Amino acid sequence: MGTPDHGGTDAAGGDQRFDIVVPTIGRASLLALLDGIASGPGPWPEQVLLVDDRGVDSPLEVGSVPPALSARLRVLRSGHGGPAAARNVGWRAAGAPWVAFLDDDVVPSVGWRAALVEDLVRVGPDVGASQGRIVVPSPADRRPTDWERQVAGLSTARWVTADLVVRREALRRVGGFDERFPRAYREDADLAVRLRRSGYVLEQGSRVVTHPVGVAPWSISIRRQAGNADDALMRRKHGRHWRRSAEAGRGRLARHALTTVSLAIGALACCHRATRRVGTGALALGTAEIAWFTWQRIRPGPRTRREVARMAVTSVLIPPVATAQRLRGWWRARRLIPGPAPAAVLFDRDGTLVRDVPYNGDPTRVEPMPGAREALDRLRRDGVPVGVVSNQSGVARGLLQASDVAAVNARVDELLGPLDVWRVCLHGEPDGCGCRKPAPGLVVGAAADLGVPVERCVVIGDIGADVEAARRAGARGVMVPTPATRADEVVAAPVVAADLERAVDLLIGPSR
Repeated sequence: MGTPDHGGTDAAGGDQRFDIVVPTIGRASLLALLDGIASGPGPWPEQVLLVDDRGVDSPLEVGSVPPALSARLRVLRSGHGGPAAARNVGWRAAGAPWVAFLDDDVVPSVGWRAALVEDLVRVGPDVGASQGRIVVPSPADRRPTDWERQVAGLSTARWVTADLVVRREALRRVGGFDERFPRAYREDADLAVRLRRSGYVLEQGSRVVTHPVGVAPWSISIRRQAGNADDALMRRKHGRHWRRSAEAGRGRLARHALTTVSLAIGALACCHRATRRVGTGALALGTAEIAWFTWQRIRPGPRTRREVARMAVTSVLIPPVATAQRLRGWWRARRLIPGPAPAAVLFDRDGTLVRDVPYNGDPTRVEPMPGAREALDRLRRDGVPVGVVSNQSGVARGLLQASDVAAVNARVDELLGPLDVWRVCLHGEPDGCGCRKPAPGLVVGAAADLGVPVERCVVIGDIGADVEAARRAGARGVMVPTPATRADEVVAAPVVAADLERAVDLLIGPSR
C-alpha cells in the first residue's frame, strides 16, 4: 500500500489536500467503499467523514476499517435530514481545501486517490468542482432490466455526487447543498447550477468509481416519481430553462400529464350520454399513451414474464403518480422566494423576535413574539445560521446604557436560543452612521461575521427600514407587519408574510 502521505501543494493546481465526505444509511456496501479508498497508491485524505443519516441512536456499524483509514475516520450525525443535509454536515466539519463526496454504494477503483490528486493538479483556479467517471456494470448474459437501465444512467449523468470533489471555498460561497431537496435527486444538479452562476467552472476528471446495481423492490419506478416534486423546486429556483442550466434530460412529465388528463376526462365524460363520444376519444388517447409507454419500457429489456408483468403494472401507475408528485411539488414551492436557499437569516429584534417595548433596558420585560422560537428552531434544524440586526438609539438619546442593551440581548438568547451573530447600532439618526438601518452596515457586518455572502442573506423585520437595509446591502428582505407598521411600508415591501412561521415557509418551504 505504500507509505502514507498527504496531498501537498503543486505549482500547477495549488493545494490538493482533500477530505472525503460519505453520507450513509448504514448500507453493507460501506466497507467495500472504504476498502476501495484505501487500495492502491496516492496521497491520503486528511479526514474521512462518515455522516450517519439513519436517524437512530445506535452506533453506526462500519465493520473492519482498513488500518490506513482508521486514524482519519470520523463519524458524524445528521439527524435523518436527507443526503443534502448529511453532506452539509460533512463539508462544514472538513478542513482541507477540497471536499470529495462519495456515495456509500460506490466502489473506488484501485489507485482512486492518486487519480483524484492528478485531476486536482490539472484544474485551474477558476474550477470549482471535478466530476469522477461512474461505471455501472451491465449483466453479461442478458439484456438489462428497466431498473438496471435507470441505474446505468448515472454513467452519463452530469455532476452527480456519487463521485464529486468540490472546493471547500466554493461550497462556503454558495452555501453548500440546498436542504429543501429531501432525497438523492436534483440536489447535486442544483449545486452545479449555483456554482456556475457564481463564476466557477466544472470539469470532468479521469478517476473512476464503480456503482453496482442494487436489489430494488418491484415498485421502485413508482417511488422514483417523487423526484417530480424536486423538479418543481428546480423550476422555482432557476426558472423555466433550468434543465438547460443543469444539463438535465427533458423527462416525460408532459406525456404523463397528457395520459392522466385524458383518462380522467374520459372517465368523467363517459358517465354522461351527451359527452360519451368525447369520453371515448379521451380514453382511447390515454390508453394508447399507456400502451406506447409500456412497450418503450419492455422493448429493450429481457422480456421475461416477470419483467413484462412489472412493466405492465407500473406503466399504468406511473403517469398519475408523476403528475400528482409534480403538483405536490408546485404547491410546496409556489410561495418560496425565488432564488437559492438563504445562507443566513437576520432578524430585527423589537417587534419581530420580541414584543416592542420602547427603549427597553429591563430583561424581565422581554416577551417573545408568537412563533419566534419555532421559526428560529426550524432554521437551525436546516443548518441556516440566524442572527439579529437591531437599532438601539436609546443609548445615543441617553435613555439606556450599552450594558442595558446587552442584558436584554442576553435575555433574548436565553428565551429563543443562542443567536449566531448580534449586530447592534447604538447611534441616533442625527449621527449619520453607516450601520443604523436603513443603512446597510448592520446587514453587511453580520454577513461578514458569519462568513457568508451578503447577497445570500435574508433580513426579516416589521418596518420599512428593515427591508430597505436589506435592499441596500444586496440581501433579500421579508416584512412581517405588526399593528404599528405603516400601510405604505407594507405596500412597498418586496415580500410580506403574515407571521414568522409563514416567513420561514417562504425561505425553506413548509415544514415536512
